[in-house]
Amino acid sequence: MSAHPRGGRRVWVLGLLLGMAGPLDAQARPTPRTATVPPSAQQTAERLRKEQLELERLRTERSELEQRMRRLQTSARDVSAEKANLERQATATSRVVRSLDQQLGSLYDEVENVNQGLARTQDELRIKRAILRHRVQEIYKRGPLYSVEALLSAQSIGALVARYKYLHLVAQRDRLLVQRVEALTGQIDSQRSLLVRLQTDVELNRRQKAEEEQRLRRLELQRGRTLAQIQAQAKRAEERLRQVQRDEQRIAGVITALEAARRRAEARPNAAPAPRSVTTSDLGRLDWPVDGQIVYRFGRLVNPNNTSIRWNGIGIGAAEGTPVKTVAAGEVVFAEPSGTYGLTVLVEHGGGAYSLYASLATARVRRGQRVSKGEVIGTVGQADPDLPPRLHFEMRPRDGIAVDPLEWLRGQR
Repeated sequence: MSAHPRGGRRVWVLGLLLGMAGPLDAQARPTPRTATVPPSAQQTAERLRKEQLELERLRTERSELEQRMRRLQTSARDVSAEKANLERQATATSRVVRSLDQQLGSLYDEVENVNQGLARTQDELRIKRAILRHRVQEIYKRGPLYSVEALLSAQSIGALVARYKYLHLVAQRDRLLVQRVEALTGQIDSQRSLLVRLQTDVELNRRQKAEEEQRLRRLELQRGRTLAQIQAQAKRAEERLRQVQRDEQRIAGVITALEAARRRAEARPNAAPAPRSVTTSDLGRLDWPVDGQIVYRFGRLVNPNNTSIRWNGIGIGAAEGTPVKTVAAGEVVFAEPSGTYGLTVLVEHGGGAYSLYASLATARVRRGQRVSKGEVIGTVGQADPDLPPRLHFEMRPRDGIAVDPLEWLRGQR
């Protein structure tokens, strides 16, 4: 009878250990490890990378446009070209702003994903810490010799092996629980660092967006000023065209009066015909009045601001002060300033043939003076501030009618 209570006590202890196995196994069983960054966040990061590449491409495009604008501003000013460049810059900047908006949305998505992952990780960590705290309390209550007592109280070798196996599993699950708590702690630290980086990127993105919006407003203002300049330029061009027409009419009036006087003189009885120093045999054989590049050609020219002008001659670009020579012998019949033509010299070659030299800085001849072929009659000037220094040269070989001078000059350029 005395052995029965001891045997009952052993059975009770073994039952207690086996009864604890279920809860401990459930508590210590490792849960599936959650990913540091959810799949949706990875997709968001990939999309953000592509948007950053697109943003760099847009910024490179805009940088090229800004360099072109600087070249336009340092060269001869073409306000229409500047306006077109400003419009392209504004379009590129608008695309940059839209790209930054898309990046900002992607960053917000990634921040939301990281926040959700962090919340899940913190919840799991709280559960695991609670389980670990409970296990530590249980181990403390049983004392350091509990495992030895459990093993020594076994009644047989089989019971001893079973208890050893059970204690081994309990220790293994406790170890996994501690490792999981440590891993969750490191994961939380990593997610918090990622969150800080994302918030920094969000602030940087906001600042860049604000700068781009300011840049866009400046471009809009500059485009408005450029448009006003274009309108003013168009107005000046229209006024200049009217002046050119008036000056052409004045020159034409002078030539008409000269032609009328010549015809009256030739109509007199026994009047000898005036000798001609320019004939059709001179086509393509006359020397150039000055060496230089063609600034504009004979005929109608459409300007960048959609205005048009008809030139009765050609513009030959040359440095100011370059000597200007006559293309044939004749008599100076006009030598004075003439509006937009500037200082002008008109030489009559007889028989209704004339050559005209305008935009001169100085004139070395006077009205009524006879000049020979190749004689210096003046120097190149700049009568029009919108054009480089040049000689405006006209050929009127018959009845004072203007033709293309390039047909008469040696070696058309």
